[in-house]
Amino acid sequence: MYRKVENMDYFASKQETLQKSIDWWNPGKTKQWQVDGVDVVIGKREGYYFYDVDGKKLMNAHLNGGTYNLGHRNPEVIAALVEGTNYFDIGNHHFPSTARAQLAEALAQCTPEGLKYTIFSSGGSEAIDVALKCARYATKRKKTISIKNGYHGHSGLAVSLGNERYSKPFLSEGDPNEFVHVPFNDLDAMERELAKGDVASVIIETIPATYGFPLPHANYLTSVKTLCERYGALYIADEVQTGLMRTGKLWGIEHYGVKPDILVTAKGLSGGIYPIAATVVNERAGGWMQEDGLAHISTFGGAELGCVVAMKVLEISQRPEVIKNVDYVARYLRTGLEQIQQRYPDFFVGIRQLGVVMGLEFNHPDGAKHVMSSLYKHGVWAIYSMLDTRVLQFKPGLLCDKAYCDELLEKCEAGIKEAAQLVKFGRY
Repeated sequence: MYRKVENMDYFASKQETLQKSIDWWNPGKTKQWQVDGVDVVIGKREGYYFYDVDGKKLMNAHLNGGTYNLGHRNPEVIAALVEGTNYFDIGNHHFPSTARAQLAEALAQCTPEGLKYTIFSSGGSEAIDVALKCARYATKRKKTISIKNGYHGHSGLAVSLGNERYSKPFLSEGDPNEFVHVPFNDLDAMERELAKGDVASVIIETIPATYGFPLPHANYLTSVKTLCERYGALYIADEVQTGLMRTGKLWGIEHYGVKPDILVTAKGLSGGIYPIAATVVNERAGGWMQEDGLAHISTFGGAELGCVVAMKVLEISQRPEVIKNVDYVARYLRTGLEQIQQRYPDFFVGIRQLGVVMGLEFNHPDGAKHVMSSLYKHGVWAIYSMLDTRVLQFKPGLLCDKAYCDELLEKCEAGIKEAAQLVKFGRY
């Protein structure tokens, strides 16, 4: 006997939602946020703010990894989606599609030279899996090199690329002969593995997010690309979090002069409205589509409504005024954060930055966890780096204005001051 499902109450009481989340969704995650002092259940959201269902207002300086680059419920993106529903639905992945063809062409035109074909997915992990498959096809090799403490998602092949925290519980670490991890910024270690001549691809987040945004050393990424060419491997640029103008260029890899063989984008491509991801490949990596275009399929990959949204995201992100604003926000917030750092130098010890991709470093093993909790109390949401809890992921949006930045800096100083005092007096 089935029970009738009652009409959904979109913003039910917090305690009811929390209990249902423990009972029916994810008990561990729900309880952990309570332990961390973050009891939010998101209700209303707009721009770079969201509200707890009980009314608490929060500035969003995490953006769900860049998903909300253009803000929550961006009206232009929503308008594009609504108009798209007059013509499209998800579509049929078996057939050519106007929306998919137009987006694929646009991605070929705006990605680094040499990239041509786009394979669409519904999320970043799937898009990473596609990238690895394309590299294996092109090289007829299986081994992939990734960065220790890197992160590329949670699905089949992707989960084996990252830290064992995400793979080991599911017995998915991968064959160590096929999934090799080397330290970031260590060229010697990279070359030792590549020189074996059996590597299909090297995959690197241009700035590793979950690892706390350590910046690549000068010439590191260009040297890795040179090594890939020397030893017959493909270079995969994971731009899921650093792409779409977050660094001040459309793709973070552009800062380093690298022309990857494969580029992956997701998160922000959705506009925060419709899931979509893309793996953009050169002709060699995409050659399988000439042999058997049905060798890889994805029912929801390149959903036509998602393509409509992504086209609008690309258009907004490349506007001259948006590029100018990213530069302004990056410089303005950097100046303000440096002033805060000068007032708390023993606790707030570093700023890692490229554009509006920022990692704030604290002199305490769990400093960023404590800052996260204090910022939450003061109305700012930013999350610690899961694989380096000294570093806070700080990710303002592309369209922030001066008033927002001033409010953000004021609240950040209050939160950092509180956390510094609590750490100093041993209350954490």
